[in-house]
Amino acid sequence: MNTPDAAGVSDAAGVPDAAGVPAAGAPAAILIGPPGAGKSTVGPLLAARLGTGFTDTDAEVEATAGKPVSDIFVEDGEPAFRELERAAVVRALAGTAGVVAVGGGAVLDPQTQARLAGHPVVYLETGFAAAARRVGLSQARPLLIGNPRATLKILLDQRISVYRRLATITVGTDDREPAEIAAEIARRLAAP
Repeated sequence: MNTPDAAGVSDAAGVPDAAGVPAAGAPAAILIGPPGAGKSTVGPLLAARLGTGFTDTDAEVEATAGKPVSDIFVEDGEPAFRELERAAVVRALAGTAGVVAVGGGAVLDPQTQARLAGHPVVYLETGFAAAARRVGLSQARPLLIGNPRATLKILLDQRISVYRRLATITVGTDDREPAEIAAEIARRLAAP
C-alpha cells in the first residue's frame, strides 16, 4: 500500500497525498466510462478545479493520425485505432500530471488495464438512457455505426464490469451538471 511520507507526498505510483495531490508527473485523475459519460466535458472542469492540465487520449490519437477517430476506423480499421489509442494512453500516463480522459474502449486492452493500476481512476457511471441522449446516437461515434441503440447497449454490457473493476472512485453522472460532477470528483480525490 502506498502511503504519504511526513510531508504528505505519495510515492511514484501516482497515489494522491493527503491533500489529494498526485506524485510528481503522475495523473491527478484518470477518467473512464462509456461514450456519452462526459469524460471530455467533465475532464477540463475537473482539471481547472485541481489547477492542472487536461489530456484527452482521443484528441491525442487524432493529432497523431492527422484525422478524426471516425476516419481512422473507416480508413485504417479498428485494430489501427486501438494501437494508436494504446500508445496515446502510455504517453498520457507517463507524461501527464493532470487529468486524463481515456477513450471508452481503451480499458478493454489488458496492457492499459495494468497501466491504470495504482492511479486514481474515476469511473463516470452512466445509464443507457443518459448515454444515448448524450451521444445523440450520431454516426460520428465510429462504434455506433449501424444500429446505434443496440450497439451502445452491447458496448455498455461488455464494458461496465471492467469500468467498475478498474475504478478507485465511481461517480454517477445521470441527470447531473458537469460542474457538479467535477466538484464531487475533486472532493473525493482530496478525501483521506
